[in-house]
Amino acid sequence: MTAQRTDPPRQLPLDLGHGTGYSRDELVVSGTNSQAAALVDRWPDWPSPVVVLAGPAGSGKTHLAAIWRAHANAVAVDAGRIGDSIANLGARPALIDDVDAGTVDEQGLFHLINAVRGAGSTLLLTARRFPAAWGVSLPDLASRLKAAATVEIHEPDDLLLAGVITKLFADRQVEVEPHVVQYLVRRIERSLATAMRVVERLDRIALERKMPITRALAAETVSVMDEGQGEFEI
Repeated sequence: MTAQRTDPPRQLPLDLGHGTGYSRDELVVSGTNSQAAALVDRWPDWPSPVVVLAGPAGSGKTHLAAIWRAHANAVAVDAGRIGDSIANLGARPALIDDVDAGTVDEQGLFHLINAVRGAGSTLLLTARRFPAAWGVSLPDLASRLKAAATVEIHEPDDLLLAGVITKLFADRQVEVEPHVVQYLVRRIERSLATAMRVVERLDRIALERKMPITRALAAETVSVMDEGQGEFEI
């Protein structure tokens, strides 16, 4: 029998990221992200002052970057305003999340890398693609990026996805049977962001209907999401 909490109704979160922690303790590690997690844990003992975490959307790059930022007390640098951060950076490490989401600021990134190297500090870049695919035309920047250490993060495997889904439900104080978790692993897009959306949706619908989260409810939820319907009409 699936256990469901019986506490009084609460206002449900609208932000998909609300209530989801990015601490090291909340990171689920499997073969797809173990190398990246080990590198984050090793800081400041890095093979290069500049490290690139490369992987597809939803692979957990932002979670790893957030862990490292807290651990290293790093400065988060806006990819579109790199130059504004260099003067006040000092010897603090720097982070640019999703550096290749738009056109790369080649001059800014080149000067940032030089500043980090000159201060004996470190820079973490997360990206969807390897640096060679960023279309960099500035030779000096291309040279700096070739010297960076690049770690690939793959799409979540079954172990990681199941662990994340279980953890997301636990964060909401909801117990879900393992067979329901395994059903979701088989059905949803292999993305941590999708896992967050599914868990949020299931929790909300279960609360509204005052019922436990069953395989049938999971199937209904996934089907509706697959059809692209924005909201349930209850």
